[in-house]
Amino acid sequence: MKEIIIETSARHVHVTQEVLEKLFGEGAQLEVKKMLSQPGQFASNQKVEVVGPKGSLKCSILGPCRDHNQVEVSLTEARTLGVVAPVRESGDIKGSAPCKLVGPAGEVELAEGVIAAKRHIHMTPEDAKEFGVENGQIVEVKVLNETGRNLTFGDTVVRVSPKYALAMHVDTDEANAGLLSGTVTGVIVK
Repeated sequence: MKEIIIETSARHVHVTQEVLEKLFGEGAQLEVKKMLSQPGQFASNQKVEVVGPKGSLKCSILGPCRDHNQVEVSLTEARTLGVVAPVRESGDIKGSAPCKLVGPAGEVELAEGVIAAKRHIHMTPEDAKEFGVENGQIVEVKVLNETGRNLTFGDTVVRVSPKYALAMHVDTDEANAGLLSGTVTGVIVK
């Protein structure tokens, strides 16, 4: 059976160009620090402070800029902030938790946008055909590691687009639960 690489997605922020400029100044552009596994996506050099009712966290901004603002944290980090972050797919922010973003040039209050990202697998249409799955399908993924903490992730959503590269994403809480570090792979079990 074909294996899927499992990557840990640490807390991060997506912003619009308008919010980027409010946080970093007029004409600000995201600077590439490191390219990510998904084509065209990158971790930027810019970081912001995400402030909630109980605490704050420093977070990297991922680029390029998007058409909405979103903060992705683990459920443990949501408790640190003092917010209830719903588990949702990226982009599904309606009615999610509020926060404040603070940058060197200003701050922005977000009425919504803080989520814990639902674990997911990025696939191309060709990958989906090979795995026998379709966009939006919920699958289980058995982690292949020798840590003594074997686990299978249920409720994993398949996301299909020709713009994706094959990879599964879990948050830091999920990675810690399975002692996932270094290169880790899994297989879809039905």
